[in-house]
Amino acid sequence: MLSINREETTEGYMICRPVGELDAFTVSQFRQALSELAASHRLVIDMSGIPFVDSAGLGALIGGIRRTRELGGDVAVACNRPTLVRLLRTTGFDRIVTVAETVAEAAASLQKDFAVEE
Repeated sequence: MLSINREETTEGYMICRPVGELDAFTVSQFRQALSELAASHRLVIDMSGIPFVDSAGLGALIGGIRRTRELGGDVAVACNRPTLVRLLRTTGFDRIVTVAETVAEAAASLQKDFAVEE
């Protein structure tokens, strides 16, 4: 089972917090949430509540990032789970998007990028 919480902050960015396993059984729900959030100018995906991600989940994450960027937004990922961070680094995911340990660090990377574009 996967639950997805969404929060808009006063600083002007959206936080997407999936909680649960991200696999072939839950990936469509995650894809839908990312699709709905793709118009966000600044999106933080907090993966700290995800104990397991399979290749379908990783693909959905990459697709959501791509869609958000195509619409002119930017994305950062927050994750404090060592095994998931290792997976993201091993697959080269951290070369296409900022992977930070906390939501605050991820949001700060978006603030810097946003300030440069203004």
